[in-house]
Amino acid sequence: MIEFQNINKEEPYINLYEFYKLALNNNQDVIEAFLVSSYCEDKKESDARFVNLKFVNKNEFIFFSNYDSPKSKQFKNNNNIACVIYWSSINLQIRMKGSIRKTNVQFNNKYFRNRSIDKNALAHSSNQSMKISSYEKVIENFENAKINKNLKECPSHWGGFSFVPYYFEFWEGNENRVNKRTVYKKDENIWKKYYLQP
Repeated sequence: MIEFQNINKEEPYINLYEFYKLALNNNQDVIEAFLVSSYCEDKKESDARFVNLKFVNKNEFIFFSNYDSPKSKQFKNNNNIACVIYWSSINLQIRMKGSIRKTNVQFNNKYFRNRSIDKNALAHSSNQSMKISSYEKVIENFENAKINKNLKECPSHWGGFSFVPYYFEFWEGNENRVNKRTVYKKDENIWKKYYLQP
């Protein structure tokens, strides 16, 4: 589930929320899956992964991660990213472009305190995306964290990211690939609306 807070009254955000409710009513699995694409400056290559979108707060899309992970370093080097949501239950793709930044420490701490102990143990125990000798070692680190860490205290290497779009494309799939593509692009703080050919 995605928690919508302080719902933005601008047209692309209202459309997003209405499509979300429609997908939810159509029993969309993994509705919070949020594809985030970034650029790795060192390797001169693009990178992408799914994250769990937790909040849409006004104009911010918020998810959480390890701040030492490869994606976090990529965001630091280039904060312009692209994101995609796909809800198969209604055959809808939402493409977005925008900028990303870290959320503040107070926000991270408050959210972390209300998470499950097991999720927090993983946040403490995992050096996300770093090589490890075996999966058994992952489990060992996880179990050790449950015993030896304060699991209500948010580690400094973990927290949220806030993504703010300047571009939305709502792709609605139709028969014979006569798909509807509605775009909203922010230009001098005003959303401009237009359509793309399929």
